[in-house]
Amino acid sequence: MNIMALINALPGACAQGLIWGIMAIGVFITYRILDLADLTVDGTMCTGGAVCIMMMLSGHNVWVSLLVAFLAGMLAGLVTGLLHTAFGIPAILAGILSQLGLYSINLRIMDNKANQAISVDKFGLLVSLRYIKGVPFYKNTLLIAVVIIAVLIALLYWFFGTELGCSIRATGSNPNMSRAQGINTDLTKIIGLMLSNGIVAFASGLYAQYQGFADINAGRGAIVIGLAAVIIGQVVFGKIHGNFAFKLVSVTLGGVIYYLVLQVVLWLGLNANDLKLISAIIVAIFLAIPYLKGKHFSRPVKKGGADHA
Repeated sequence: MNIMALINALPGACAQGLIWGIMAIGVFITYRILDLADLTVDGTMCTGGAVCIMMMLSGHNVWVSLLVAFLAGMLAGLVTGLLHTAFGIPAILAGILSQLGLYSINLRIMDNKANQAISVDKFGLLVSLRYIKGVPFYKNTLLIAVVIIAVLIALLYWFFGTELGCSIRATGSNPNMSRAQGINTDLTKIIGLMLSNGIVAFASGLYAQYQGFADINAGRGAIVIGLAAVIIGQVVFGKIHGNFAFKLVSVTLGGVIYYLVLQVVLWLGLNANDLKLISAIIVAIFLAIPYLKGKHFSRPVKKGGADHA
């Protein structure tokens, strides 16, 4: 096995991990803050890329394209939120319905084609796998991704400190108590789902630029990678007591760790066709670690607080 091949692949793995880390922040909002299982992200992870690439192909600026992708993701989150709150459909089923409908919508967005490519030489892409090495530092995809994550975390830290943000957090912690305090929990759920899917779609726009094309299957299994980043971040950095911003940082680092582990696994010789299986195994392992640690390695509680002879 060529160790240099692994070393050369690591910057690209880190770049992908950072972009998927942005997506994982969106998953964190629903999974951890709202305590909802939202499967819409498998659809919006394609929608954002499709909208961004088609906007750029139509001659729009990259930032305008990313903004429209973000808004498209928010619209998908709004649909899921209304299905859940206004029609009483369980959140997981509402997400599945939205995801299913988005498949056809994504095809329409991409002019009924399963794939739409964009040239790094003809368009001013913000990130690209071509921008990892041999480019000025200010164009380096790793730096751009880090700056975007820093700005996003700062904005979310501010937002979830506002009255509305605190209401969303309270809804996820205890919806019954939140309603008793006069919080419109249906509204906070909808806003949380919109924000989550907007961030996912934004990450999708970046990822489509990075790989040079939007693909109809880009979001398939995205929820697994998003959950992997959240869980890995929790397992690896859970012992460190940090504020809300640190939790978001740990989620993005979880995405990087996930892709680094994936790269090492592929370097060891596993078939690339087994990526989905490998992803599922990695997530299962990191999900099981806290449970197994608590069950088999925690100190037994002594009855009565003292030893008995």
